Amino acid sequence: MTTPEVVDWIPHRPPFLFVDDVVEVSPGRIVTTKRAEPEAAFFAGHYPGNPVMPGVLLCECAFQAGALLLARRLGPGGGTGVPVLTRINSARFKRLVRPGDGLTVEVTLDDELDGACFMTGRVSVGDRLALRVEFACTLAAGTEGDR
Repeated sequence: MTTPEVVDWIPHRPPFLFVDDVVEVSPGRIVTTKRAEPEAAFFAGHYPGNPVMPGVLLCECAFQAGALLLARRLGPGGGTGVPVLTRINSARFKRLVRPGDGLTVEVTLDDELDGACFMTGRVSVGDRLALRVEFACTLAAGTEGDR
């Protein structure tokens, strides 16, 4: 699954789409990739001269992968809503992400309770962990234009 296919499943669009490809997906796990494009506007203003990808955007990579996992679990048509973030816990940043780095994003579904999906995201550059974050998503009522 590549970017054009991803936008069929989640409501995010460029320039705020942080999933380039889906490498693997199963009912309880997804692995995606994202390249930290050197031309991205945030690099120009986030530590000029020594650019670093903002931690909040690393989290967003995991959140979008989680939304995609949830949407894929619902199947074509997406059920009755759009996946939205409802909780963030224990974000731990382990290393800096620089322009041009290739990110691997792994999200696992840890638990499901009353429509909330509790997940753990890991963002790595190569074999080095850059972020670990626990979060929850649920489905919000959506409109046809959300997809």
